[in-house]
Amino acid sequence: MELDPIKDAFDRVTKKQKLSSSKSQEIVQQIEDEIVQVLSKMQSQEDSASSSDQKLFLSELKERLKDLGVLSQLEGTQKELNIALSKYAKLLEKSFNPEISRAYRNVDFDIRTVNQIIASHFYREGQFDLGDCFVEEANEPEAESKKIPFLELFQILEAMRDRNLKPALDWATNHREELIQNGSNVEFKLHHLQFVEILQNKGVDEALKYGRAFFNPFAEKHMPDIQKLIASLVYAGRPDTSPYSELYSSVNWDKLAEEIKRQFCNLMGQSHESPLSVTMAAGVQALPTLLKLMSVMIGKKQEWHSMKQLPVPLDLGSEFQFHSVFVCPVSRDQATEENPPMLLSCGHVLCKQSITKLSRNNNTRPFKCPYCPSEVGASQCKQLFF
Repeated sequence: MELDPIKDAFDRVTKKQKLSSSKSQEIVQQIEDEIVQVLSKMQSQEDSASSSDQKLFLSELKERLKDLGVLSQLEGTQKELNIALSKYAKLLEKSFNPEISRAYRNVDFDIRTVNQIIASHFYREGQFDLGDCFVEEANEPEAESKKIPFLELFQILEAMRDRNLKPALDWATNHREELIQNGSNVEFKLHHLQFVEILQNKGVDEALKYGRAFFNPFAEKHMPDIQKLIASLVYAGRPDTSPYSELYSSVNWDKLAEEIKRQFCNLMGQSHESPLSVTMAAGVQALPTLLKLMSVMIGKKQEWHSMKQLPVPLDLGSEFQFHSVFVCPVSRDQATEENPPMLLSCGHVLCKQSITKLSRNNNTRPFKCPYCPSEVGASQCKQLFF
């Protein structure tokens, strides 16, 4: 969402508010000065002034205040502030509370599948009570089976928050072969962290004892890290002055907990992040562009629900790129199932529709490749699969 217009509007409102407040204080001060002057005159002539003189003083004060034009001065700045506030409220309404129904299509979803996705989201976020409540109210008892593996995960993470690595080490040991196949060294990192924890709480002797017991299987791949841990023993009890002070950072616990969560989901064949969260985040990022597109198409009395692809690109950023995307270098169109990427005999790749146009819809007629001197035939082109 583009926030610069909102920030600019807020700055204008703030400026108008400060101006209005300053003007109000100035006028109040003027009124106070006029009243003080009249009171001073009345007090100086208190003994000799008659009631008619006092009325005269008050009448002069009334006329003086009238000449100041108090209300007109206040109305000017207040009116400008009200206009700025009104525009700002409309901008907020437009930006944060848009009519989003125009930006989505009516799709017939499988309700049971959607319910299971929602239940799985609650469980993978550790909201087990909420997940159980949803499963019960949605009458989806089979979705509760998705909770079991995540219970183990959050027991591990909860123990790590209490500086207890035993559940995590047991899990890593039980899945050692699978973790190695995935290229993960999370088991060594757990022993690494446990070594530092023992050094801090039980001293050098216990840390050395732990290292001798568990580091040997990892010596071939992680010798530099093991040597660093052994060298840190020299500075035991002095972590602030140690050149290895980064070993004691609490950030190491957070990073390892995140990696365990990632590897745990990976072993289950699931993504690290909740698919529902990713979908919602992508939708929120794309929504402003879709709303703008819908406004333009409605103004032109065009319908987009029958379109197979959007007429404008949606740049969602690299965090939402989960597969390769091919864009034809000739037509600039993104490849689809109906318009797949095709490999030419010369090695260049174009989309099928571009090849059809270049060959004039004749499979036997050779055409020149747009990127090299080679001549190829449409029948020689092979479809590529990403």
